[in-house]
Amino acid sequence: MLASELLSNAMPPARSSDTIQKVIDRMAEFKLSHFPIVNDDVFLGLVSEDELIEQTDYNKPIGDLFLTLVNPYVVESQHIYDVMRLFYEQDLSIVPVLDIRKNYLGAISINSMNEYFAKLTSVAEPGGIIVLEITNRNNSLAHMAQIVESDNAQVLSSYLRSFPDSTRLEITLKVNKQDISGIVAAFLRYNYTVQATFNFTPVDDDSMNRYDSLMNYLNL
Repeated sequence: MLASELLSNAMPPARSSDTIQKVIDRMAEFKLSHFPIVNDDVFLGLVSEDELIEQTDYNKPIGDLFLTLVNPYVVESQHIYDVMRLFYEQDLSIVPVLDIRKNYLGAISINSMNEYFAKLTSVAEPGGIIVLEITNRNNSLAHMAQIVESDNAQVLSSYLRSFPDSTRLEITLKVNKQDISGIVAAFLRYNYTVQATFNFTPVDDDSMNRYDSLMNYLNL
């Protein structure tokens, strides 16, 4: 996915002639801690909430301030991962999107990014989560998917976590099946280290009901 596919024009940017109070109100309206300053499609930079609240005269135009965040933007053809990197590295609440001529097209808010990440990782889909510990040598997503599919399930999403100065990796699999006992058993047969499982529903739910009934009987 490209940055242009997530940008929104529903949030008009501020102009350099707007007052500090107007920009603060706009930030509160859209629940942001940064806001783009744009004159005639020319992106001037981002202003941060921290910069504004330090001012004593809120009727002063925003253009009188020195913008410390001048270059945090992406071009419309950049991958969405570049947007995520900018959010992370500069701790932003919004990322402006420009065209190849550096004209302002719109912006991507952190809320839009969160929605995209939720879709990317299939968090809204029912299913189970399996966390495996692997090494670089047995990092084969194709083999893991084959194990999952052997239990009539599919991998909905996956992501990898690496560790500094180590060949150890952690991979998280979201599968479209809540009863993942068979999948977990298969991974163990193939000598995978299963670190954790989530959203796990045992096959024999009635055993817990029988246990609860026994406890109630003993408490009489």
